[in-house]
Amino acid sequence: MIAIIRLIIVLLAVASITLTLAPVQTLLINLSRRTASRLAVIWHRLVLWMFGIKVTIFGTPSRDHPLLLVSNHISWKDILVLGSIKPLSFIAKADMKSWPVFGQLARLQRTIFVEREMRRKTGVQASEIAERMNDGDVIVLFAEGTTSDGNQLLPFNSSLIGAAQRALENSDKSSVAIQPIAIAYTKMHGVALGRYHRPDAAWPGNVALGSHIFNIIKQGALDVEVHFGEPIPFDASSNRKIITQQVETQVRDMLNSSLRGNAK
Repeated sequence: MIAIIRLIIVLLAVASITLTLAPVQTLLINLSRRTASRLAVIWHRLVLWMFGIKVTIFGTPSRDHPLLLVSNHISWKDILVLGSIKPLSFIAKADMKSWPVFGQLARLQRTIFVEREMRRKTGVQASEIAERMNDGDVIVLFAEGTTSDGNQLLPFNSSLIGAAQRALENSDKSSVAIQPIAIAYTKMHGVALGRYHRPDAAWPGNVALGSHIFNIIKQGALDVEVHFGEPIPFDASSNRKIITQQVETQVRDMLNSSLRGNAK
């Protein structure tokens, strides 16, 4: 009964803050993108607090520009977690645009929607990402292309990292910074999740989104670690597949270190 009451209170609170801030965000996107991006950070932090999710950061977000952040992907919560740290825009699957509520929230975040399975559109999509990076936006790419179970890292796709090449074409910068990020959900109610319980915090594709959100809200008290790796410069001589491998290696090392309790 207590869990149900918590669920109702949290949902009402999230709906209230969203309905209050969304019109302001819509207006600010056209008037002041910097202010709009800061408002988005506030919204993410409030929602995390309501959900009972605590974020611990290791390392430092790069101040370089243009900047592409490349992360592993475990859950829809990853967006809340990363979005609470600094102003960011995300790359998401095109079908998310039509999702109720979440699609509108994604547009307010100035999300870039891509069709990953449409290879012939990769160049166009990479150009859009590059343009946004050159305009000063910090873009987040979930390079696995889908969510994992939280225990392992899936192979990284190098196609959209090619946006770094496109960004160099229309920039006076000699390189683009690509910073690896590892996200790890580590504890629930202060107890280490362990291999068998980490999937409870993850959101694999075969689990209904609604029921997963309700379970996370009812349980609450979830700890997540975000590890920022060493930025890798991408210049005119770089090979995107080699850079992708280097990024994937850093993310895997940081993730494994976190899951073993050896975070630094």
